[in-house]
Amino acid sequence: MKTANPYLAPQAAVGDVGDQEHQPVRTFSASGRIGRVRYIGYSIGWSVLVGIVAGVIMALAKGSGMAPVIAIAVFAAYAALIVIQVLLTIQRCHDFNTSGWVSLLILIPLVNLLFWLIPGTPGSNRFGPPAPPNTTGAILGALVLPLIFVVGIVAAIALPAYQQYVERARAVQHN
Repeated sequence: MKTANPYLAPQAAVGDVGDQEHQPVRTFSASGRIGRVRYIGYSIGWSVLVGIVAGVIMALAKGSGMAPVIAIAVFAAYAALIVIQVLLTIQRCHDFNTSGWVSLLILIPLVNLLFWLIPGTPGSNRFGPPAPPNTTGAILGALVLPLIFVVGIVAAIALPAYQQYVERARAVQHN
């Protein structure tokens, strides 16, 4: 009988328990899965990008007589944004193991926040393996961009109130 040497390296192919295949992220596809953080980051990132591009196009074309062409270009940019958002939402539905038809809930105000809150299925589901871990850019997009929107809303409320306060203070000083 041959005895095994306990000091030899293992010969079996052993992998870590956490190792599993990840599906690549495809922004322009309805197949696959996308996690919450990446969904939030990509959604807001694409919205900001299209908004900036549309703003620059309109600012450059101001007074050039190309208003109809510019309007069509901006309309096309926002139509593309809607298509991208629907595709991302379908992938988000796949992440929590439901049909892409559930993505129609984005049309209902405030109900679309469910896609930000519902956790994804751990491991593989019927739509494939999970998305890869979030990159630093996706995490920053999901955290920083909503913060910018909140600061913008607060500024939109606070600045006019401050201007009214300054006007009242000046009026009191002159009396």
